[in-house]
Amino acid sequence: MEPDCMTTVLRAVRFSWLAAVLLQWVPAQADDKVVRVFVFAGQSNMVGADSKVADVERYPPFTGAAEEQPKVRFWYVIGREDKQRSQGWGPLRPVEGMVGPELTFAAEVQRHTSAPLAIVKVAAGGTTLGSDWNPDQPAGFALYPLALATVREALADLDKRRVKWRLEGVVWHQGENDMFDDGFRRNYGANLANFVACWRRDLGVPQLRFYVGELCTKTVWGMDNRANMHGIEVGQRAVADRDPFVDYVATSHIAVEIGGGAGLHYHYGTLGQLEHGVNHARAYLQSIGKWQPPARPLRRWPYAAGAPIDLYVLVGHRNMEGERAFAQQLAAVPKARALAQDQEGVAFGYVTGGGQHRSNGFEPLGPAGLYDTLGPELSFGRALTKGGHAPFAIAKFTHSGAQIVDFTPAGTDAKTRNLYAPWLAFVREQMAALAGKGHPVRLAGIVYHLGENDMAWGHHRQQAAAWLGEWIAASRRDLELPQLRWYVSQQVPPDHADAGKADVVAAVRKLAAADEHFVYVEASKPPPQQEQLVFDTAGVVWLGEQLAAAVLQQRK
Repeated sequence: MEPDCMTTVLRAVRFSWLAAVLLQWVPAQADDKVVRVFVFAGQSNMVGADSKVADVERYPPFTGAAEEQPKVRFWYVIGREDKQRSQGWGPLRPVEGMVGPELTFAAEVQRHTSAPLAIVKVAAGGTTLGSDWNPDQPAGFALYPLALATVREALADLDKRRVKWRLEGVVWHQGENDMFDDGFRRNYGANLANFVACWRRDLGVPQLRFYVGELCTKTVWGMDNRANMHGIEVGQRAVADRDPFVDYVATSHIAVEIGGGAGLHYHYGTLGQLEHGVNHARAYLQSIGKWQPPARPLRRWPYAAGAPIDLYVLVGHRNMEGERAFAQQLAAVPKARALAQDQEGVAFGYVTGGGQHRSNGFEPLGPAGLYDTLGPELSFGRALTKGGHAPFAIAKFTHSGAQIVDFTPAGTDAKTRNLYAPWLAFVREQMAALAGKGHPVRLAGIVYHLGENDMAWGHHRQQAAAWLGEWIAASRRDLELPQLRWYVSQQVPPDHADAGKADVVAAVRKLAAADEHFVYVEASKPPPQQEQLVFDTAGVVWLGEQLAAAVLQQRK
């Protein structure tokens, strides 16, 4: 009698360390004529909910991403009651005008390998691992047996056509709905391990690799269901930690659709889905040794030996990270074209996405964001240089999927989201690195752009000024700099009932008025913007200039 999947979970993860290291290189060594088959499965953020093919061309790094990819085979069943079916293999393309992560996944993989690809996708919004995707007791829309049958049918069709194939991996993005059921949430880790084991058993691939996508903390659910979402993360990470063939793929830093009302949303939307696919592709490519971040070394150290250096630490969320600011658009922004070139006279160190993207030591100040994005550091640095500032360096620590509370010393019960300790360590590391090159270092200021998402949700809006005060006080205490200057910029908060009625502008101004080392920077009149909450390229360039003007004013 065939055992159920739960009894095989431990067997599925009992691989020696050496075997794991050797086996994960097998795909990279295999014949590039063999079709690499990937399974994409999950709920609404796997489907591509609230994305629009018509919006793809708004984002220049992804120009052409919605075009048909005739060299990539695609077989799909998408939806719940009204399913969209491919009726066999066809070329990879958008379905029903939506952008799924498979589009940029395939494009990114093809940029780094010559192997032919095939994708089988089964996804439906509003479904759970505890029920719909449960392999042992499928209920609801019974998606596990549907997905398994679909994959088997697709592979059998390749066999019929005498196409050599290899099942390469499963990309899984799901969990938002499980977090609302206490039992499903508590058991998510065990259920996921069982799910993985069943796929491996039922497809006969004992080392089948899984890429498990993080739930996005930037969405409205990521804010008002922090504890529940954290429970899913704990379960997902536990499986990835135990199983050498399961990768946990961070996605909380990618873009999120701007919604109606106050601006918060539940789904990645178009830009987020484009980035979503790239994230999973790079996770796969890293697992086969085919991708690493590009190097951006300083060609020469830009400071005279022993020269004192002022260090500015930029910190923030979506706009400080540069979620919707792209290097390709700088030429269209007045006097910003030159920002696309590295400023070799300014050393730049960074951690963005809460740790997902890091500089390799100090790099030249220039466009360095993931997905060809940039932050206000470029115009900030240029303005300081033009303003005659003495030698300075810039360090940047951002997480566009974080809120202000994550930077407070206490943080929240969602411990994996707490950023105060890593941020503090980053500041110290940057200062030590400059000192290690023989420079006296002065921490000249913390430059912070107030949390955009916090302004759009009533509970956070009420607490924003208090949280900021806690963070500032702790930073001065722990860095032993009681007069450490903070430059804090604040854009206009949404005027909508969903955002609450707390006068957060007055609260932050009051905080500034009581602190002689707090410089308040009003950021209420950016260039015209298309979206709420998030600045585009022109807005991010403008923000950097406003922050630099405040710094230069203090130096007079």
